[in-house]
Amino acid sequence: MADYNAPLKDMKLTLNHVARMPELAQKPGFEDASADMVDAILEEAARVARDVVGPTNVEGDQQGVQLKDGTVICPESFKGAYQQYAEGGWGSLQFDPEYGGQGLPFLLSVPVMEMWHSANMAWGLCPMLSQGAVECLDLNGSDELKAKYLPQLVSGEWTGTMNLTESNAGSDLSVVRAKAEPEGDHYRISGEKIFITWGDHEMAENIIHLVLARLPDAPPGVRGISLFLVPKFMVNEDGSLGERNSAGPLSVEHKMGIHASATCVMGFDNAIGYLVGEPNRGLACMFTMMNNARLSVGLQGVSISERAYQQALEYAFERIQGPAVGTREAGPIIRHADVRRMLMTMKTLTEAGRAIAYDACGSLDFAVKAESDEEKAVEQARAALLTPIVKGWCTEIAQEVTSLGVQIHGGMGYIEETGAAQHYRDARILPIYEGTNGIQALDLVGRKTLMDKGEALAALIAEMRESLKRCDASLTSLAKPVEEAVAGLESARELLLKGAETDELLPGSIAYNFMMLAGYVCGGWQLLRQADAAVRLTAEGDDDPYLQAKQESARFYMAQVLPRWKGFSEMLNDGSQSIMALPEELFASAWQ
Repeated sequence: MADYNAPLKDMKLTLNHVARMPELAQKPGFEDASADMVDAILEEAARVARDVVGPTNVEGDQQGVQLKDGTVICPESFKGAYQQYAEGGWGSLQFDPEYGGQGLPFLLSVPVMEMWHSANMAWGLCPMLSQGAVECLDLNGSDELKAKYLPQLVSGEWTGTMNLTESNAGSDLSVVRAKAEPEGDHYRISGEKIFITWGDHEMAENIIHLVLARLPDAPPGVRGISLFLVPKFMVNEDGSLGERNSAGPLSVEHKMGIHASATCVMGFDNAIGYLVGEPNRGLACMFTMMNNARLSVGLQGVSISERAYQQALEYAFERIQGPAVGTREAGPIIRHADVRRMLMTMKTLTEAGRAIAYDACGSLDFAVKAESDEEKAVEQARAALLTPIVKGWCTEIAQEVTSLGVQIHGGMGYIEETGAAQHYRDARILPIYEGTNGIQALDLVGRKTLMDKGEALAALIAEMRESLKRCDASLTSLAKPVEEAVAGLESARELLLKGAETDELLPGSIAYNFMMLAGYVCGGWQLLRQADAAVRLTAEGDDDPYLQAKQESARFYMAQVLPRWKGFSEMLNDGSQSIMALPEELFASAWQ
């Protein structure tokens, strides 16, 4: 398997010319995020990802995890990598200095998280869930809980999990059955949760579980769910660890991919837990963590795509095959047109996804530092709108990118030893967890478009058009297809708003196609912005070949990827009739 090397040039261009990092660094409290500091952090993270985390990937996939004597045993190399991660303070970048954080922008943590997931996605899930737990507890926990648990979570000494799903309650959390009985200053939690990522391990000395459960007098449905903090080991008043709580793994799942991520069935047997937030408001608290996780999962789509691209690119240069058209001698397969087509498709989809993800995360920081309620509302709405696109589109394109990675390897891609198949297997979970992509699509058309009458989407479309106006004249030929695609997105918005008034089935029927259309259009817009930045930097005297490559990426995307929006637009116009009007019996008609 090829070594992972972080694409620092693309990360920095995206941060500076898409996600507005220089502007963010001028905000009060973010002054430490200078260009020199950003460069230093990214370069050191790249080293750790390459030299420390990356080498654990193959071993982790081959060994997986095992449950022994009530504890999950992970690959030996994982613990050392995690210790270096914690000692380096990597989990504290964006968090409050009051609890040991470094107070840097969330945006700066995003490329760092991308590196961990590219280096080893199974390993990277552990710090990802911990950071979500920190956010949830910071926003919803009492001062006592925050003082007792946040410093060690922020430092990485302890890790965190999210316990939502039950065997009977997947996406529908209204039927959660876990129980919470009050007992003095705490509660007794009982029940089982499934699919709990990194639910147990030996890399950190304690694990803090955030668990959804019902109080005895809770109303039915989602309105009756509360959130509880359940530690693996009890924490004494002096901060030392006490006895083992009655919460632990019952089994580990045997999965298609991410073999070394401990996905546990968790049992809570009268375990001690503490209420987080208000009673019966647990789902609202947990959504803090879930929204963070949805952006992070979208970023994972970018990460695994980048890793698959790097692997395929190295193989394309090394694999000697028969003469390509126009040559007389055998040579590397990168000389073949179809291999180049696949590589450019992988490259441009990955770069477009990176730009969308970073841009959405940047808006979260700008919302926090907003100088007025109006500015805050605009940035929050922008981030909220982009979140289902980041999670949905970036994980969908990861399926294509990792599949193309296998294809470029030919028969060797189907052989596990090359490593291409692992990326394909690992990527497959991404459209499923943290809300399936069907749910993301429904969120986009429902909460994020219909609920505000399309205002946030209209604002994004207006922003796109402003970018087109400012684009360098040399990129006119690239701006025209983006302009057409933006008009198509606007038409889709109008179709949704108008059609939903008379057809209640329309939003759900067109949701997936609407999300994919929006993703391709946003991707084209972002690559055009990057190409524009590359032209301007070149004009200022920067002769880095990467800047020319960035312009070529935009050209390829506009010609061979962006036109896909038209197909999704045509499917939108088909409305709900072709799908929802079908009798259920027709799906099984072939063998009835």
